[in-house]
This record gives sequence, C-alpha cells and structure tokens, in this order.
Amino acid sequence: MNQDERLSGSEAEEGRFRLLLDAVTDYAIYMLDRDGVVTSWNTGARRFKGYEESEILGRHFSTFYTEEDRKAGLPARALETSAREGKFEAEGWRLKKDGSRFWAHVVIDPIRQSGKLVGFAKVTRDLTERRAAEAALRRTEHMFKLLVHGVTDYSIYMLDLDGRVATWNQGAQRIKGYLPDEIIGEHFSRFYTQEDLATGEPRRALETAYREGRFEKEGWRVRKDGSRFWANVVMDAIRDESGAVLGFAKITRDITERRDAQRALELAREALFQSQKLDAIGQLTGGVAHDFNNLLMAILGSLELVQKRLPADPKIASLIDNAILAAQRGTSLTQRMLAFARRQELELEPVDVLALVRGMTDLLQRSIGPSAPIEVRFPLALEPVQADANQLELALLNLVVNARDAMPNGGAIIIAARQEAIVEQAAVGLAPGRYICLSVQDTGEGMDQATLDRAKEPFFTTKGVGKGTGLGLPMVHGVAEQSGGRLILKSQKGAGTTAEIWLPAATTALQPSLAKLTPSESCPVTHPLTVLAVDDDHLVLTNTAAMLEDLGHKVFTALSAEQALNVLRCEKTVDLLITDQAMPFMTGTQLTDAIREERRDLPVILATGYAEFPPGTAEDLLRLAKPFGQMQLARAISRVIGTRGQRREP
Repeated sequence: MNQDERLSGSEAEEGRFRLLLDAVTDYAIYMLDRDGVVTSWNTGARRFKGYEESEILGRHFSTFYTEEDRKAGLPARALETSAREGKFEAEGWRLKKDGSRFWAHVVIDPIRQSGKLVGFAKVTRDLTERRAAEAALRRTEHMFKLLVHGVTDYSIYMLDLDGRVATWNQGAQRIKGYLPDEIIGEHFSRFYTQEDLATGEPRRALETAYREGRFEKEGWRVRKDGSRFWANVVMDAIRDESGAVLGFAKITRDITERRDAQRALELAREALFQSQKLDAIGQLTGGVAHDFNNLLMAILGSLELVQKRLPADPKIASLIDNAILAAQRGTSLTQRMLAFARRQELELEPVDVLALVRGMTDLLQRSIGPSAPIEVRFPLALEPVQADANQLELALLNLVVNARDAMPNGGAIIIAARQEAIVEQAAVGLAPGRYICLSVQDTGEGMDQATLDRAKEPFFTTKGVGKGTGLGLPMVHGVAEQSGGRLILKSQKGAGTTAEIWLPAATTALQPSLAKLTPSESCPVTHPLTVLAVDDDHLVLTNTAAMLEDLGHKVFTALSAEQALNVLRCEKTVDLLITDQAMPFMTGTQLTDAIREERRDLPVILATGYAEFPPGTAEDLLRLAKPFGQMQLARAISRVIGTRGQRREP
C-alpha cells in the first residue's frame, strides 16, 4: 500500500467518524486543544449551545461555564483531572450563547498521540429535564455519551447498511471483549443470544432503525467469552445531507447490576405491599369479628332466656336449640377471624405437645374418617412449647381436616414434631431461640406456587361452595404468630403438602396477670346484688341486663363510661361493675382506674372479645370473653364476689 492509498484510507476513516459525530444531535461533541481552546464543533453542540462553528472555534471552552465556576477554577481543574486521571466527568450548570443556563452532563477525555497529550474530547448533554423530573423519567438510565476512542463505559461503534461493524471503540472492547481487528467487518448479530437469533431480533433492529430512525431495547447480549450481560441498546440511523441512510450508530451499555438492583427493589416492594395488605385485612377482620361477637352475644343470651320461659313444646324447643347451635357456630367463626387478626385471647403456658397430640389422636381420626389413617412420629424427648393448649388443638384439627380434604381418594397423614435451635434471624421471620416444629403432612394433590402464595390469605379457599370458609389456615397462622412462632407451608403440585407450626420452646411457667374463667368451674349461687352494666352497644347492654335480672340482681345500665361514672356517684349501693373494654372516649380499664380512685374495693368484670390488654392492668381484674351466656356470667359474678369476700376475711 503506497502513501496515497494510506492517506485515502485514513481520510475515509476520519470521514466515517465525522459522520458518526454529526449524526448525533442530543450531544455536543467537540475537541479542545491542550489549553482548552475549541478546535471542532458538531451539530449537537450547535443545536443546544447556540454557537455556530465560526463563532466558537478558537475560543476557550470556559465560555460555557458560569461566573461562579470560572472564579472557582473549575475549567482548569477539569482539564487537569482529565489529563492526570484519564477522564473528567461531572454535572453542573452551563451557559448557552443567549446567557440562559442548562444542566449539563460533561465528559472530558484526553487525546494522546504516541503517549503525548495533544488535546481533549469533550461531550456535553443537556440534562435539564431529567434533573427536574429525575424520579419519574425511566429513560434517564438509557442516556448515553457518544464519544469515540476514549470512552470506556459505553460500547460505541458504527454499522454499515448490512449490519457489519465499521468502527470499534475502547468501551466496546472492554464490554464485549473483542479487539478491533477481530470484529471490524463482522456482523453485529454475533452479540445476540441464540434465542434472539432464532426469532430474527438483529434483523428487526436494523429495520426499525432504518424505518423509524431509532431502535432501543434492553436484553441479554453475549461477550466474546460466551458470558451474558444485560444491555441497554440504542441504534440510530446515520444520514447524509440528502437524508439517505449511510449506516447506523450503535451504543450498548452493560446494566446488569442496575437490573439486579431493580429486581431486588421490586421484590422488596411486593413483600411490603403484601404485608400492608394483610395488616389492613387483619384490622378489618378483627373489627368485623368484634361487632359480630356483640350481635352473637345478644342472640345467644336472648335465646337462652327465651328457652327458659317457653312452654314444653318439642317443636319450638327444637327450633330454639337449632338457633343456639347456629349462633355457636357463628361464635366459632368469629374466634377464627380474631385469631387471624391476632386479636384472639390466648393464655400462653407450657404445653406438652406429645401428650396433647396423643390425647386427641382418636378424636382426629374419628373427625376425618378411615380413608386417611393418621401416623404420629415423635422423638422420645421433646421440650414443652409456649402456647395456648385449646387454640393449639383447634389449629391441629384444622390442619388435619385440610390434609384429609386434599386427598379425595384417600391417603396417609403424618403428624410429626422435632426440636430445632434458630441461631440467627431466620428468613421466615423466626427470632433466634429454641423452637418445636409440629407438622402435618399429607400425600394429596398439593398446591402450585400461585395457590401456595395465597393459602394464608383470609377467605381464600380452593374447596367448593359451602365446604370451606377460607379462615382455617389464616386462623392457624394468626395463633402461631401471636404465640411467637410461624406457620410455614411447603407444597408442590402432585407431591402433597406439609404444614409446619413453629412454636417457641417453653422456658418458665407463665403466671397469668389476668384471671380467666374455665368451663369446668362451679357456679355457686350468689345473693342478689346491685350491678352496674356498661356497654356502648345497646343490644349487648339490654341482653346483659336481662340475664342479670333473670339471675335475681338489680341492674343499672350505662351506654358510656361517662354515664357509668354519673350512676356510681348517685348510687352508692352498687356492688359490682360489669363493663365492656372497647368503648369510645374511655375504655373499660380506664373506667376502672377512674372508679377506683373513689371506690377501690368495687369488684369489676371486664367483658371483651379482644386479646389486647393494656400493660399494668390490676391483676385482680377478672376478664369475661365475649360472647358469653348466662352461665358464664353467673360464674364470673360468683368468682369475683367470692374472691372479694375471701380478701375481706380477717
């Protein structure tokens, strides 16, 4: 090759680069000499800085800086940094020809020949709009800096009309791994995955850029060594002065880390959303259950009183019994709702899980029938758990019935337990400590991932209409979490399901701070009392008063704590206060505190369906769970009056 031919090749190469630079209008791309004087000017620079080439060539680039930046010596430091470190990159205010400001992203790269600094390549982008609405603009991360050889963060190269690589910069070499002599002349489709090649993605990219002027997309791309990276790709058509397409400018950015961070953020947001949704549903469910409890209490109490006064008519008695049974089923439903909402009353105490399971195995087997035999697998020794025995039995029954329903053609159910120590915070939310895992495993149909994700949601069920409320698993979930543990479900479609109740191992026996009635307590008859009944629900208050009067007591009623205080100030003969806990303006415990400033020895019964109870409440406060019947009410009165009588004895 003679010198003329070499010069011709060099001129052609320079022409291609010049076309590449002039095709870009979103960037000001120009050269500075060693002193910072402008020596070249592209179309993008003219468009948003306002200077014609004849106006700016030969002027110092500090012309574009604000007075504050010039006084601070920023232009000189920018050149010094670029020469010393190989690059200067920053954002800041710059000036247009008309004196207006714009927010610019600036990159200055040193240009060297034979190792000697001969000038600088300067790329500027107007980012004013992005800065003003950065949080809302997704395209900000797609922005690119079109530099030629000195840029290493972007793969910038030129394609001919057929898609063959015509130029190659250092960024392309770093990101994709090819040297210029290995890739120039090769088709750009070699950077695509086999999946994209099979669907014709490279061809569509060229056609879109040719037809619409630009192609932009994110996807997997392939390096020389075969590894993949997630890329943002922009392909712009390069046109001559007549508008004819000469080729394409292609910019690729490796954004794998950003994509991974975005995916992690999306997962975290979804987890937060699910947590907030369940919390809102729990609050709603707890409130509905509380109101439903009040209605059931009025229904049950009234039915009991009516039942005592009815003539001996078997048909009417049967109807009353049926209504009471239906109301009791409603009570069971509200208990499940309160358990899901973590507002169920639990009495935590050490529970021998092995003894509990063995004691109810026959009941469980009778409940589900012979088609699903139960096998118990327990170790020889197992620590007791900290739980409410009654609620744990109900939770186990729910899981066993679910296991039976998951095996319409029959199968085996395994109830097992094991002891484990959690050293660090577990992914499922268990705090460090000793736990007992009580599991129920079936060999049934199993659940796919979508069903498994929703299994603990309230009112979600895969059972037929009338065969399930969708509150069984949420109830178990609520009881486990309220006890300091977790419900963990493991399932695969066609491979059965394992439900694990993780409960903390018992340390020391709990001393309940509040007295609690048990169904087995005797109900000695008390002498007639003067009772003040307080409840903000008129139906409940009327029903409570009727039951008290039927027991032979004199009753005063109040619909609020304020009314109750007024009654007590006027009626000094009141022997007993029965008050609702959840009332507006003043709760039952607050009412009790106010009363005891004047009448410290007045017996009090708190009636509530919620588990929450303020800390520091007096230990001798007796608690009566709603809904309650006349027998439970009589037992409560007998107990609190008997306790007071014992305390008054010398």
